[in-house]
Amino acid sequence: MVAEVIDNTTSRGRTLRFLYDGDEADDEETKHLKFKKELFELGDTPLPREMIDRVVEAEDEERFQSIFAASEGAVTAPSANLHFSRELMKRMEIKGIEKAFVTLHAGLGNFREIDVEDLTKHKVDSEQINIDSEAVEIVNKAKEGRRNICAVGTTVMRAVESTVTTDGHLTEFDGWTNKFIFPPYDFHVANSMVSN
Repeated sequence: MVAEVIDNTTSRGRTLRFLYDGDEADDEETKHLKFKKELFELGDTPLPREMIDRVVEAEDEERFQSIFAASEGAVTAPSANLHFSRELMKRMEIKGIEKAFVTLHAGLGNFREIDVEDLTKHKVDSEQINIDSEAVEIVNKAKEGRRNICAVGTTVMRAVESTVTTDGHLTEFDGWTNKFIFPPYDFHVANSMVSN
């Protein structure tokens, strides 16, 4: 396995391209699985250092995973939604609270410090997001019914604010965002947010 730096990110990170030969007898899917296994063995579970300052433990891989996780792609542990459990979600459902899911592949840029005086000059790492038609329908119906909409975490807030229409509705989106929200800012979709 070889990693080649192909770009520098705006926040002192690197974009890498991995070259992996694997076993010539393996098909592409098997090579992919072996590559992922070897890559995962090289790293540790990324802990949110502003919350937890200790050495990574084996249990952290499970402990710092969101109950909402459905697809691979994030490179950092979630933080705002770590406090949500299946039991809490059930209690919310019983109270009639609807939910809509978006896919966010959270990046390390979430935990980078801002090192500029002028916030318009701060650059954030792009994060991959996917907002499907089901989430759009649920959120826009709530918005039209003048119900409260709560984003769970700053990355969710960035995602929904990155895909808002001029009339304040959510749209389907599958791509990347590097939106940086700072005061003063008019929020268009959610009117509240849970954060850590």
